[in-house]
Amino acid sequence: MKVGDKRLEATMPRRGGPAGERVGWPFVAAYAIAYTGMWMALLSPVLVGLTLRTRAIDAAHAPADLSLVMGVGALLALFGNPFFGHLSDRTTSRFGMRRPWLLGGALGGAAGLAVVAQAASVPQLLFGWCVAQLAYNAQLAALVAILPDQVPPRQRGMVSGIVGVSLPVGMVGGTCLVQAIADSTLAMFLLPAAIAVLGAACLAWVLPDRRLALAQRPRYGLHEFLASFWVNPRRFPDFGWAWSSRFLLFAGVAVLMTYQGFYLIQQLGRAPAEVPRLVFLSTLVHACAAMVSGVAGGWLSDAVGRRKPFVAGAALVYALALLVIAFAASYPGFLAGMAIAGAGQGMYLAVNLALVTDVLPDREVHAARNLGILNIANVLPQSLMPALAPAILLADWGSYTALFVMAAVPVALGAWAIRPVRGVR
Repeated sequence: MKVGDKRLEATMPRRGGPAGERVGWPFVAAYAIAYTGMWMALLSPVLVGLTLRTRAIDAAHAPADLSLVMGVGALLALFGNPFFGHLSDRTTSRFGMRRPWLLGGALGGAAGLAVVAQAASVPQLLFGWCVAQLAYNAQLAALVAILPDQVPPRQRGMVSGIVGVSLPVGMVGGTCLVQAIADSTLAMFLLPAAIAVLGAACLAWVLPDRRLALAQRPRYGLHEFLASFWVNPRRFPDFGWAWSSRFLLFAGVAVLMTYQGFYLIQQLGRAPAEVPRLVFLSTLVHACAAMVSGVAGGWLSDAVGRRKPFVAGAALVYALALLVIAFAASYPGFLAGMAIAGAGQGMYLAVNLALVTDVLPDREVHAARNLGILNIANVLPQSLMPALAPAILLADWGSYTALFVMAAVPVALGAWAIRPVRGVR
C-alpha cells in the first residue's frame, strides 16, 4: 500500500471495515433496508408502472415508447453510476463520503418519479425517468461502496447474500404496493419512493461513514473523468472477466424485466387490467426462490471458501429459466420459469458481488468508482436489449418465444466467462 493510501485508510472508522471487527446485525439490517427501499422505487416502474403509463399515453405505440424510455434511461444510468461513484470517493463533506449521496439520491429519485407519475406525453415521461435513473444510481454508487468500506472479507459472502436478497424483496414489495394502490397513479410511484427515502435515512443514521480530509482528496481532471468508466482488463483481468460475466447475465435479466408485462398480454392473452396482480404473483415467486438461494449461496460460499462454481452454476440456472418461460403455454408454466429464474439470480447476485469485491482494483482509494464501473454491466444491457428486442419480435411476428430463447444465449455464456478468474477460487 502506498503512503497516500495509508493516510486515506487512517480516515476510516475503527468500527468494522475490511481490517476491523465484524459488522453487527443492526448495521446489516439498516444496509439491507436501504437497498430494499431503493430497489422498490427503481424497479416498480420497470416491472409495472412504465408499461401502464406508456399504454395510457399512447397505447398503439406503447412497446416502442417503452423501449425508448427504458433505453435512454439506462444510458444515463450507465454514465451516472460510475460518475457519481467517483464523486463519492472524493467527497470531503463533514457528513462523510457516502451519506450525502445516499440521501440526495433518494430525494432526487422521488422528484423524478413524481414527474413520471404526472406525465402527459412521452417526452415528459422520458425526462422524469432520466432524472430518477440518475438520482437512484447516485444512491446506488454509495450503497455499493459501503460493502468494501465497512465489511471485512470474512463476512462479505454473508452480507452480499443478504444484500442480494434485497433486490427480489424490493421487487415483491414494490409490485405488492402497485397492485394495492393501482387506482392512484401518483401513489403508485411516490409511495415506493417515500420508502426509499426512509430506508436511506435509516442507514445514514447508523453508518460509521468514512471522512476524507480536503488535503487527501484525489485529483480530478479529464484523465480521472474518463477513468470513471474504464478499468483496464489487461492490468486487472479478474475484474474484466467478472464484469463480462455480469454483463452477459444482465442481458437476460433486462429482457425478462422489461417485457414481462407485454409477454403476459400478447403471448399469454391476459387482460391489461390483470397485469399488476399477475406481475406481483410472479415477482413473489421469483423473490422467494431468490431469497433462499441468495442467503444459502452466500453462506455456503463463505463456508467452503469458493466463489466461481456458485456464480457459474447460477448463470446456467438463469439461462434454463429463460428457456422455460420462452416455451410456457400458460401462466403456471410462466410461474415455474420465474421460480427457476429467482433461484439463479439470487445466488448469482449474492456470490458475484462477494467475488468482485475480493478482486476489486484500488479498493482503498477508488472503491465506489470501480464498483460504479461494475454497475455498467448491470445497466448497459438495459439499453442494448430494448434496442434489439423490437427487431427480434418483428422477425418472429411478435412472438416472445424467440426473444426469450435469444436472451438465454448470453446468460449461458456468462457462466463460461467466470472461469478465467484467477484471484479467487
